Amino acid sequence: MRRVITAEDVPAAGDLPVPIGAIVTPSAREVAAARGVRIVELPEEQCSSLAPPEKTIAIGADHGGFGLKEELKPLLESLGLAVRDVGVYEGKPADYPDIAVMVADLVASGAAARGVLIDGAGIGSCMAANKVPGIRAALCYDKASARNSREHNDSNVLTLGARLLTRTQAEEVLRTWIATPFAGGRHLARVRKIMDIEQRYRKKELP
Repeated sequence: MRRVITAEDVPAAGDLPVPIGAIVTPSAREVAAARGVRIVELPEEQCSSLAPPEKTIAIGADHGGFGLKEELKPLLESLGLAVRDVGVYEGKPADYPDIAVMVADLVASGAAARGVLIDGAGIGSCMAANKVPGIRAALCYDKASARNSREHNDSNVLTLGARLLTRTQAEEVLRTWIATPFAGGRHLARVRKIMDIEQRYRKKELP
């Protein structure tokens, strides 16, 4: 039986991978067009949209991080994660805030458990992603910073600087970040304070 793709399957941003031959309803196409989501037909085993959110990781990069993004995707897949790639798909110039918000939206909405952003230094993507409510993005540059960002801060988006890390270093950081759980305990109260600050300023913005 062919899979039916409805409007509820359309993510907030990025691509919508669908199995080859799937039925995409007219409403799904309308929602995808309105959100700027590209519908991509792939073999069923490659469709990350079929994976549960807790097994899905969003990834994106600007032109400065494009090459490293492509190198890291197989590592994520080898760890049993479905990769939701929001772009870029070539090395042409792109603005990192546009990519950052797409990854951050997928994580904040619950469509992906975590996200990875890559640009030249990793700093700009980190700043942009942290503007999205619910995101705790961390720029990590070694295994210690990756471990700390997860254990102490429960980071849900990792940013990497493609010009500052070798491929091997980036893989070490990513592996550590994926494998490290949040420690909870005394750290939970501090993370809640971060969330409280976010909520306080969100309330100020309300009319």
